Amino acid sequence: MKDYFGYSGKVCVVTGAASGMGKATAEMLVDLGAQVYGLDWAEVKVEGIAKYIHTDLSQKDSIDQAFGEIPAHIDSFFGIAGVSGSKTDFVTTTKIDLISNKYICEEILPSRMSEGGSIAFITSTGGNGWEKEGNKNVYLPIVQANGWDGAVEALNKTLLPHLPGTLGYPFSKLAMNYYTIQLQATYAPKGIRVNAVLPGSTDTGLKDEFTAMAGGEEALLSHTGYAKRLAESREMAEPIVFLNSPMASYISGELLRVDYACTAEEVAGLAQPVQPIDLTAVLEHIQKMGQK
Repeated sequence: MKDYFGYSGKVCVVTGAASGMGKATAEMLVDLGAQVYGLDWAEVKVEGIAKYIHTDLSQKDSIDQAFGEIPAHIDSFFGIAGVSGSKTDFVTTTKIDLISNKYICEEILPSRMSEGGSIAFITSTGGNGWEKEGNKNVYLPIVQANGWDGAVEALNKTLLPHLPGTLGYPFSKLAMNYYTIQLQATYAPKGIRVNAVLPGSTDTGLKDEFTAMAGGEEALLSHTGYAKRLAESREMAEPIVFLNSPMASYISGELLRVDYACTAEEVAGLAQPVQPIDLTAVLEHIQKMGQK
């Protein structure tokens, strides 16, 4: 049988590989014959991976050390790691969910990937509304900053660090959806594709945290549309494995919503729309509170 997915012998790096979507992705890649390097804070217990590398994605030095343990040539990068922000502050949440991916894609991967390579992220439908000018005005200074230190400095110059960590999650997902498109200018001329999967509500190790953030299980399930259930982690792993494979060789810059048509129906006016976060309004509120 022809190896349509083309992962056999390929070096694949998966962040967040210890649980949820990252673990499901690592397991699939191993089954497809890839050499999988799993980066996570927690131990990656996936049989058959090439190596687990303990990594703190909120720390630049830890990322540098991790990639020092990976072969020089990388075929596919899967940026899946993320935190909800319920247990981390805004800055730490943003470092893990946004700045780490930005640093890896700007400072590490360009010299270690070649034509035919692929990059894919797990972002979120919680980042719907990324194209709105008000949101772009807030996240662009961080996205367009130079290097790790520049991004952190740009973030700390704003009012954003005063917000709770749980708002760092949608902020980072808005920025990551835009960033996926921005990266085309860097990688597309080199024949390296960059895409993202935007999951709807999914049953992962963060389920309890997202349930609390949504206001209860019923509220969380209200965002699942006709599916009337949370997605399974494998149902997000399968699309991202496809996007990073040769099966998707002419797909780049795609923000693939995997939410059982919830967003599509809202866009079409066939379902009650969920209003995306308005970062400008949030910051204006914080500013007014500070003036009182």
